[in-house]
Amino acid sequence: MAVERKLIREHKKRVAVREFLHRETERAGFGGAEISRTPMGTRIHLVTERPGFVIGRRGETIKKLTKSLNERFGLDNPQIEVAESENPSLNPQIMAQKLAEALERGWHFRRAGHSTLRRIMDAGAKGCLITIAGKLTGGRKRTEKFLDGHIKWCGDTALVFMDSGYATAKKKLGIIGCTVAIMRRDAKLPDEVEIHGGSLGTRTATAAVAATANATVATATPPAEAEVATATVDLSGDITDLEGIGPAKAKHLREADFNTLKDLDEASIDDLSEVEGIGPKLAVKIKDELKKLRSQ
Repeated sequence: MAVERKLIREHKKRVAVREFLHRETERAGFGGAEISRTPMGTRIHLVTERPGFVIGRRGETIKKLTKSLNERFGLDNPQIEVAESENPSLNPQIMAQKLAEALERGWHFRRAGHSTLRRIMDAGAKGCLITIAGKLTGGRKRTEKFLDGHIKWCGDTALVFMDSGYATAKKKLGIIGCTVAIMRRDAKLPDEVEIHGGSLGTRTATAAVAATANATVATATPPAEAEVATATVDLSGDITDLEGIGPAKAKHLREADFNTLKDLDEASIDDLSEVEGIGPKLAVKIKDELKKLRSQ
């Protein structure tokens, strides 16, 4: 057999093995799999959110999985190593699956996208791009993107520093594809340079000037502004406490998974205006009332 044919066959087998592992360990939060050949056989490093679901009681589940890989794909002495994801919020495959599950539970696509984006960025990612494609609100297919931070779209930098994951949500209108691309927090981009050199006295003088400037800014801040910055507003009340929201409108908002004032505050005007019975004018009024609450 030619080398090219053998290479293609091996890659096809690896893709089939990854898809099989994804289906079998989806309940455990599949986060990726690395397959490598060793003198002792085939080593599979499996990353999951909940390793206990993969191992099973007394290792019964992982034994069945190993036997299935041997019989179905003909892998030579497969050895599965299960590891727990260090930070699931920075694993694109896990976050894509969680986004798909949220859409299947009935979350609005904008709320699910913004919530997933905030969770990833709060975990420390340098950048994130979320793409949701499919029949989102009507009979026509559309694509919505949610992005934040620094993103590389193409080139070697995107291949090296951007990790991506893909999952699908099965809805009545059809399949919705969810793609999550995350730039790792430890990524050092080519344009990030460190300048070495200079005398110790110069660096010390620069640090002293910066410290003096920071102290001046800190003392110049009025006490009232400092109190406002540290003050926190309780938004855990019910949505009916807000002016302009009656029982009928509150029912529609709860059906769209807006139960507290905090949920309304986190949503955008577009998210609120798409709820049945709300509309753009009332959505703007709701956001204005929330601003008044925060300013009190």
